[in-house]
Amino acid sequence: MTNGEMAQSYLKTAGYSLRQAQVAFADEVWHLAVRRCQESVELALKGILRLLGVEVPRVHDVGAFLKEREDEFPEWFRQHIDRLAHISRGLRKDREMSIYGDEELALPPEHIFSKFDAERAIENASFVLDVCKRLFEAFEAEQEEQE
Repeated sequence: MTNGEMAQSYLKTAGYSLRQAQVAFADEVWHLAVRRCQESVELALKGILRLLGVEVPRVHDVGAFLKEREDEFPEWFRQHIDRLAHISRGLRKDREMSIYGDEELALPPEHIFSKFDAERAIENASFVLDVCKRLFEAFEAEQEEQE
């Protein structure tokens, strides 16, 4: 499987996770909406790193990897890297609590996350996926030109 095929697969799954987040939001399951957004962001960012041939370690926040390879991305994409890394880091922090809650405070996830949290997560995940899809489409167009 090529890096482009792997990236496409990751982006497709990221889109599916985002749609699941929107369903969870509609059902008012705020913590699950946040969790699915984290998955979407992780997969979308890993997908575009695959376009560069980067095999990302099994971590949930890949923002640092984007910053390390910043110079390999087009200028328009580089303008978003700080925001992408910030979103990735923030959702990674919410990842565990969105499923297990806060064990120290004995709070289940339903008592931690709100509609506001879910709305913000969906907005951020949508932004990440849109930017990553745009990059992938540019990559595909460049590949077609080279053929």
